[in-house]
Amino acid sequence: MLFNMRNCFSTAKLIRTSKQLLRPFWYGPPAQMNVHLKGRDLLTLQNYTADELKYLLWMASDLKQRIKHKGEYLPLMQGKSLTMIFEKRSTRTRLSAETGFALLGGHPSFLTTQDIHLGTNESLTDTARVLSRMTNAILARVYKHNDLDLMIKEATIPIINGLSNLYHPLQILADYLTLQGFEPDLRVTEMAEQYSKKHGTKLLLTTDPLEAADGANVLVTDTWISMGQEEEKKERLKAFQGYQITMQTAKSAASNWTFLHCLPRKPEEVDDEVFYSPQSLVFQEAENRKWTIMAVMVSLLTDYSPQLQKPTF
Repeated sequence: MLFNMRNCFSTAKLIRTSKQLLRPFWYGPPAQMNVHLKGRDLLTLQNYTADELKYLLWMASDLKQRIKHKGEYLPLMQGKSLTMIFEKRSTRTRLSAETGFALLGGHPSFLTTQDIHLGTNESLTDTARVLSRMTNAILARVYKHNDLDLMIKEATIPIINGLSNLYHPLQILADYLTLQGFEPDLRVTEMAEQYSKKHGTKLLLTTDPLEAADGANVLVTDTWISMGQEEEKKERLKAFQGYQITMQTAKSAASNWTFLHCLPRKPEEVDDEVFYSPQSLVFQEAENRKWTIMAVMVSLLTDYSPQLQKPTF
């Protein structure tokens, strides 16, 4: 899906290097935000206010700066454990959560449907209650979002959505940090329209890729065939013909355009020229999955507050 984000993001100031385009954070004077997320769940970003989302991005920036760039050791998850339930395959979500939680001194446990009784020999209700007594949080990648809703009702620990059939909040957080057809789901469209009106932005729904790219600062596409949709491959490839992002598409975009893709990527979705171009931020985007998910876990499980100055988002 291609989005015209011209009015959704303020134009980012970009620094060009020989290899890539980087969008730096601009640090202003220290700021305090009256945000307390400890004990919360994260199923969808619509349950979080703008200040709370900014806080999570601030936290991610803080952890990235202190751990990656300054080499500090922050054992904020020491003595804590994370249950990771995955009904679907995963590369970035699994690695970012597993390595991130361990980097913070915690113990992640990766479980598939072959490892536990999830809904087979044991109800989801009982599983959520058992895990609540053995671990500090649950990150789950599920086929049905309703399963996450049930976990929230039965668990006494934070539940984090690692991808459902409706939402992927961890991916959106990483996209935001990086940036500093099939008809879309009607519920998502209506929600987007409400937010657009509330914040005075422009929402464009179109089936013309060039119209969508016109003047856009960010070009975003996604996998055409997601997990569980393999039987629809032939139909989807036919329906999405003409939607591949190429340099011809980019000619319609703003002069400082950038490209994002949540990965894994297939050549029919975006060609090599765009995917490996200096304007492509896909690998920075993938790395930022780690820092944003670490920010979520630290915010939901500890009282730690960012020590660096708050960036201007």
